[in-house]
Amino acid sequence: MRFILRLSTWLAAVAVVAALTPAIAGQQAAPPAPTTPAPQSQAAPATPAAPPPKVFLFATGGTISNKQGGRLTVDELIQSIPNLASRVRAEGEQFANVSSGAISLDQWLDLSRRINDRFKKDADLAGVVVTSGTDTLEEMAYFLHLTVRDERPVVIVGAMRNPSTLGYEGAANLEDAFRVAADPQSRGLGALVVLNDEINSAREVTKTDSLRLDTFSSGDYGVLGVADSDRIVYYRKPVRRHTAQSEFDVSAIKTLPRVDVILTYQGAPGDLIKAAVDAGARGIVIAGAGAGATSGTQGEGISYATGKNVFVVSTTRAGSGRVMGGGRGAASYRTTGGDLQPIKARILLMLALATSDKPEDVQRMLREY
Repeated sequence: MRFILRLSTWLAAVAVVAALTPAIAGQQAAPPAPTTPAPQSQAAPATPAAPPPKVFLFATGGTISNKQGGRLTVDELIQSIPNLASRVRAEGEQFANVSSGAISLDQWLDLSRRINDRFKKDADLAGVVVTSGTDTLEEMAYFLHLTVRDERPVVIVGAMRNPSTLGYEGAANLEDAFRVAADPQSRGLGALVVLNDEINSAREVTKTDSLRLDTFSSGDYGVLGVADSDRIVYYRKPVRRHTAQSEFDVSAIKTLPRVDVILTYQGAPGDLIKAAVDAGARGIVIAGAGAGATSGTQGEGISYATGKNVFVVSTTRAGSGRVMGGGRGAASYRTTGGDLQPIKARILLMLALATSDKPEDVQRMLREY
């Protein structure tokens, strides 16, 4: 009897196992389906780096190139700057290679025409650099400030020490000039003078010391900005008309009229003014004392000049400050140069007289620029 019970139990267990076997078999994982390998991602082609800005150098000479035994050429000036190609694409032309005092007014006109033509023909050009001797650098700079009719910057640069002197700063100044000309912030600021890491407006800057490296200054107006090692920084902008807003078209000017500067001093005679008029001067700039005062003996010469329709413009020899007043009537040939230095009032008067001989036009130009 006990054997029968065990056999029944065993048979029941077998039956249960048999019943569960299909379910268990159905629960077994199916073999993995073949998979298609995922395509390997390909890196996007690298975007080529934009080329550095293009800057054109007009070399005219001056101390910056005046080494012993000869002068540096435009190519040698460019090559004097280490790693310049990483900052700008520099091209150049040897416009002249003389002291700044040897540059003629006709060459000023020619240089301005060449810069204007260069800008017109090359839309990729970021700016222009001009090297100059420092003695008359501010004069050339102001002339270009008034006659280059483009928003892109013209940067005038020089050096106080020559390439054969210990401490020559010309290469550093030139590198800063290239950087300023290439910087988009420099657009619309007119002609800029760059030396000693400082950026000054051509209208306001003047040479203040015959030897020191920090000779160029804009006086109470201060610098426009600085060329620091990490970047170009600007603090203010010029507000007077210049460059792209200028009405002075050098393509229509064949020669600049004669304008002389006469200094006021105690007992200064009026016959020097008469002599300048008789020699063909169309304008006289008086570098007056204080706020434009003349000597008691210059009045006769001034009357002689205005009586012959020669413009007489009063400025100050003081170095800074404004000479008040303006045209003394629409038909007056006597006016003032405002806050312009005498040598810059001369440049503006030359361009004004080359553009118009009407007193009211000349007076307006002296106020607006």
